Amino acid sequence: MNTMNREAYLAKIERVIREGKYHADWDSLAARPLPDWYRETRLGIFLHWGPFSVPAVHDWYARMMYVQGSEEFRHHLEHWGSQKDFGYKDFIPMFRMEKFDPAEWAALFREAGADYIVPVAEHHDGFQNYGSGLSRWNAVDMGPHRDILTELLDASEKEGLTRGVSSHRVEHWFFFGHGRDFDSDVEENSGRDDLYWPAMPDPEDQQDLFSKPYPSEEFLTDWLLRCCELVDRERPKIFYFDWWIQHEAVRPYLKKFTAYYYNRSEEWGGGIINYKHDAFPFGTAVPDMERGQFAEPKPFLWQSDTSVMRGSWCYSAEPDRAVFKSPWEIIQTLIDVAAKNGRLLLNFGPKPDGTFTEADRRILEALGGWMKENGEAIRGTELWRLCGEGPTRTEEGQFADGKETGWTPEDFRFLCRGESIYAMEMVCPEDGKIRIRSLRHSGETGRLPLFHGIVKDVQVLGMQGKPSWTRSDEYLEVDLGAWRSELPVTVKVTVQ
Repeated sequence: MNTMNREAYLAKIERVIREGKYHADWDSLAARPLPDWYRETRLGIFLHWGPFSVPAVHDWYARMMYVQGSEEFRHHLEHWGSQKDFGYKDFIPMFRMEKFDPAEWAALFREAGADYIVPVAEHHDGFQNYGSGLSRWNAVDMGPHRDILTELLDASEKEGLTRGVSSHRVEHWFFFGHGRDFDSDVEENSGRDDLYWPAMPDPEDQQDLFSKPYPSEEFLTDWLLRCCELVDRERPKIFYFDWWIQHEAVRPYLKKFTAYYYNRSEEWGGGIINYKHDAFPFGTAVPDMERGQFAEPKPFLWQSDTSVMRGSWCYSAEPDRAVFKSPWEIIQTLIDVAAKNGRLLLNFGPKPDGTFTEADRRILEALGGWMKENGEAIRGTELWRLCGEGPTRTEEGQFADGKETGWTPEDFRFLCRGESIYAMEMVCPEDGKIRIRSLRHSGETGRLPLFHGIVKDVQVLGMQGKPSWTRSDEYLEVDLGAWRSELPVTVKVTVQ
């Protein structure tokens, strides 16, 4: 580890903010325009990986293994022994990533149709997946003994994916706190150089914006340095924050980081920040909905992040957690999010040896096959006058993806570009007859009709040859003939 001069780096941060275009106040940060390149993005790859991948339960195992009486506490005793003799840090040498091939990963993501990539740089556990000058608990000095984050971002950039990183560090303030409730390897007086530091008590209410004990100046300064180090090392165009940055104590440091990042990212085409829970004033960054979305289209750009697994963000070998969504459900989610002006950040959890499960690969391959044939309807398109039609509505809010939405052949989502309207049918009809009511012929003149344009041509993306179609005052009907698809179907309507 190359030890960083913290005081000199803090002085650099202050200088960049002082001399830059954007300053550490919300009015200044709100004046910063959204970069043009971000408008073209639709699909991102999220990756949760780290020492928590070794026990293969879920990504909060590092915390829950110290919560007495929890399933994870009992699991740890049964499989690994006492937390005093085998603590979380003892998983690090087992996180080897010996089969990790960043070029192969990047090609896999590009083939899946991804536009950007956001690997976890540091999760709540405090282990950094890159070489850091601030902590020895990182992937270069321990575990893989490789800079797995930088290697992957460099390989992904070569494949045309936009670089991103995510930081979950701020919750580390209390993440290991329960390890002090009993005789474990979490030491009472550990200092900043210890992985578990500061291991403070839980807030009584984790959504309390003023909960105590307040994060200390030392911890928050360390948080700021780690975030800025990521910016300077990786030059990300996307910086994703998990929750708890909305706490009142974090706000001054958050403003400093945002000003530093926005000023620095001007050098590489501008950057955007994803946030949750109103941690940022609206308009200063891009809101994110965890495992959920909006029910209606929005005039602003936003993001939905979700995992291919229902019960975990990281690799899991637990049958009740490693429940994978179907490829068609994931594609349906992408369509629904895109039609509402959102972006989908889709998470995968690689194994600790650096490989993906067969279920992960099947999803990536199915997604890639669909995007090759239908991607023109997703990328570079704009909202149409209607988001969609049909009886099914998505539940609005976070953590709403516990079960399938239950789409029908009557459900469509719309996007457009130039003379093209893309009507994406969520479920291919068994009888091969696609009926789009919003594109029916309308002769209404007394008031604005739903659609009164001239349809010049109709295609079905991915279908060999052209379908027959008719337009009546009930619907635009497209006959697929004998052709069917297991995945959503895109009707491309060209208007004159």
